[in-house]
Amino acid sequence: MLRFLGQVGMYFLFMKKVFSKPEKASVYYKQTIHEFASLGLTSIGIITIISFFMGAVITLQTAYNTDNPIYPTYLIGLGCRDSIILEFSSTVAALILAGKVGSHIASEIGTMRVTEQIDALEIMGINSASYLVLPKIIATLCFNPVLTLISISVGIFGGWVAGTMSGVITSENFIYGIQYAFIPYYITYSLIKTVFFAFIITSVSSFQGYYVSGGSLEVGRSSTKAVVYSSVLILLFNVILTQLLLS
Repeated sequence: MLRFLGQVGMYFLFMKKVFSKPEKASVYYKQTIHEFASLGLTSIGIITIISFFMGAVITLQTAYNTDNPIYPTYLIGLGCRDSIILEFSSTVAALILAGKVGSHIASEIGTMRVTEQIDALEIMGINSASYLVLPKIIATLCFNPVLTLISISVGIFGGWVAGTMSGVITSENFIYGIQYAFIPYYITYSLIKTVFFAFIITSVSSFQGYYVSGGSLEVGRSSTKAVVYSSVLILLFNVILTQLLLS
């Protein structure tokens, strides 16, 4: 318990160091643009592929579970839409990004720590925590909502393709279903969750990498811890945010 509280205290002190005033804004701007490409653009492919098949599976499962004459077929499109917007494109996508982005961040910063590059930055008078982590946080906070919107669009499209090609629903009924009783706030709710999840992934992974000690084996362990802790916190905050935003 004391070790856990100590880790929590170190995390908040680390965040205080990260959000201290930057020495030179122009350097941070260039670093942030680099992180946009490194953490954001490279994630579009995996999010697109997974979202497409996720939407397809949701549509088919909904169709087979509502195979009853009393259920209108447009419920398949409605169920696909709400499942993707409310849960899959925010939470499941965040868990995927925790594995891809989180492990990348932890291993990158952890390698810099064990090779003494971070010590060199400190000797030069640079706030290493802010320089290395703040651009990553800004990039993910700005780009992850874009990934969520891509995931929603591709997921619904995947559901439409699977539903129409398998013959479980017509194109007209599916489109009617995704338009029926649409609540725009659900998009806002999904994006709010995405911002929280992006901060959790980046900050927790950076913390694990920043305080690693030892060699390459410890860097690998810190990468694993980053994914595990980020995933657990994402699921915890998913419950909390759902209760706060939808109750």
